[in-house]
Amino acid sequence: MKGLLTASSAAFTLAGGALATPTAPRSDLLFFKPLSVTSDSVHNIHVGYGDDDFEGDVRLVYGDCGMRSHGDRHHEIASHYIKRSDRPERFVWIVPEDAIDGGCIHAYSGSALIGRSTRIPVKHQPRKREDMSAIADAMGPWFDGVAYMKAKQNNASYVTVEKSKKIAIIGGGMSGLMTSLLLDSVGIHDWHITESSQRIGGRIRTKYLAGSTPEQYQYQEMGPMRFPVSTFYPDANETLDIQDHKMVFQLGATLNEMNGGNTSSLAVNFIPWIQASPNVPANSNGFRLPNGRIPSATQVKNNATAYTLPAVEGAPDEKTVDDATETLDKWENVTTDVLKSIATNVFQAHKDAVSKGLFHWSEAAYIKYALNASDEVVDYITGNDDSPIWEYDTVYFGATTWRTIDKGLESLPRAFYPHVQDRLTLGRKVTGLKHDESTGKIAVQWRQNPMAMEPESEEYDYAVVAVPFSKVRLWNLPRYSSLLSRAISEMNYEQSCKVSLRYKTRFWEKLSPPIIGGCGAVDIAGIGSVCYPSYKINSTGPGVILGSYISGTLARSVAALSEADHVAMVQRAMVEIHGEVATEQFTGAYERQCWEVDEHQAGAWASPIVGQQDLFLPAYYKTELKSIFIGEHTSYTHAWIFSALDSAVRGTSQLLLDMGLVDEAKQIVDTWMGRWISI
Repeated sequence: MKGLLTASSAAFTLAGGALATPTAPRSDLLFFKPLSVTSDSVHNIHVGYGDDDFEGDVRLVYGDCGMRSHGDRHHEIASHYIKRSDRPERFVWIVPEDAIDGGCIHAYSGSALIGRSTRIPVKHQPRKREDMSAIADAMGPWFDGVAYMKAKQNNASYVTVEKSKKIAIIGGGMSGLMTSLLLDSVGIHDWHITESSQRIGGRIRTKYLAGSTPEQYQYQEMGPMRFPVSTFYPDANETLDIQDHKMVFQLGATLNEMNGGNTSSLAVNFIPWIQASPNVPANSNGFRLPNGRIPSATQVKNNATAYTLPAVEGAPDEKTVDDATETLDKWENVTTDVLKSIATNVFQAHKDAVSKGLFHWSEAAYIKYALNASDEVVDYITGNDDSPIWEYDTVYFGATTWRTIDKGLESLPRAFYPHVQDRLTLGRKVTGLKHDESTGKIAVQWRQNPMAMEPESEEYDYAVVAVPFSKVRLWNLPRYSSLLSRAISEMNYEQSCKVSLRYKTRFWEKLSPPIIGGCGAVDIAGIGSVCYPSYKINSTGPGVILGSYISGTLARSVAALSEADHVAMVQRAMVEIHGEVATEQFTGAYERQCWEVDEHQAGAWASPIVGQQDLFLPAYYKTELKSIFIGEHTSYTHAWIFSALDSAVRGTSQLLLDMGLVDEAKQIVDTWMGRWISI
């Protein structure tokens, strides 16, 4: 964040009368901070009052400490009418790039000098670290604190408001919960979370089957389930950390510290996740082993020819397909260096992808319109997917080291609960927001009785909306800008379904060869991936398999099945994969989750189509009608918990800047975004 990241505030002492000037200033206004500043940065000026009766217009300017009048200033900082009953303690100072070194802040009321600071060193040396504006300015002014504040007029935004402002947090998912933690961390405690369901955690949906407890380890993740950690690149013999998801691990450590350590009942403990395993079932193109079972990943790899289908009649010419694929690959240029850049700094990588124009193309569109390929060739190579060419998932799923959370990802919201329970309303379905132009407040509306024509409401100073646009688009909303309104109405969402099945024992770990964790993809229609638990390997007692994880068009088809038919289809697949032992061991207990028909989500995750991401992103970084929108759908990446947390850091910092709380915004950015700053 330009300036906001690089500037720091220290003590700044009263200097009234300390400097040789023609007229010693009065001490109606006392200056306390900062001791020094950096040019082209944003700071808070901390002030006090030497005269309890003072009231009137005050103008803050910066210039030579010996300047004789307001007109001799180098630049103006802010102006404000100060009342006896309303005395701001901070102002916002945007230090220009050409600010003189060793000047003073002067306070004038009319032509009278009523306060002056000590000399303030202004550092002009080149920055020693990369700031966020250098890597994200094209996609959002929030990252450039100087630009964000310059975009505001010299009005109340330049005067820090009280921390007692009332903040609505709508949505108790990870972005909403993270926002509450961030606000508390900087001393803002008058916030309230409104959640439509009877739980917190949003898309985190650990299911403990058959009424079991987390300690019994009979669970599966029906939402997010893993975090990529690092990737080993054999050509360079190098292991590179994936920086994004470190924010999740940092959050876990922070919650553990808040809750008394990682041995408490609320502990968030990360354990290894097995993503790839040699004996998981694999896509064998319909071929089966002599015993009728689906071959394993190792068997398919070792005998690929036997599991390769012959050319289909009417398929496009092989050379045409190969040439188009090669040209596409060259244009995308997804080299090892590109993948490493995404792992190291997703913000820089996003900006590079935007600059290259990748967000204007899907692979299908490029092959069709840039290469003039036939519809048959396009469909054969890529299908008709209209997602932009943004390769972060290639990096994430290329990871060689993964983690998950012991006892389920539900441990994250569980660890939040003691800190939000007294400022939380569950089961309240928000139906709208209403902005009052006369008071500047925003009202949250809901209906306790769905048939009531008039909603109930409560007013707040700001609303942080942590709800998917797939739900917000059904609300009654204020008249937001055209761009933000279109983002809310049009953002595309992906669908996914999961089915988990409980068995009497972890029989798959006793097969020959055994299946030890990992996810495999099968060719059975409507099943997709099958994942085995990474926890408590070879333990006794019941176990749970994620029998089906499927997204996209097929997920819509299986979501339309009755629950009984869907579960039966998945159980039949388990028999086809493992043999009759899956029939003998099935307990009949299951969980099913189809996200598009979840009343609190209406979609699995945001999946912007071509043209949406780079178009809509800037709208999220502007506070409109006291509303700030966060959530994974407003981030650079989607579907992952990191995406939700990143949006909360952005949204909270945006809120703090709007309130003039620059010091607090710096604190949050330095604490949570520091890994993307090169020292």
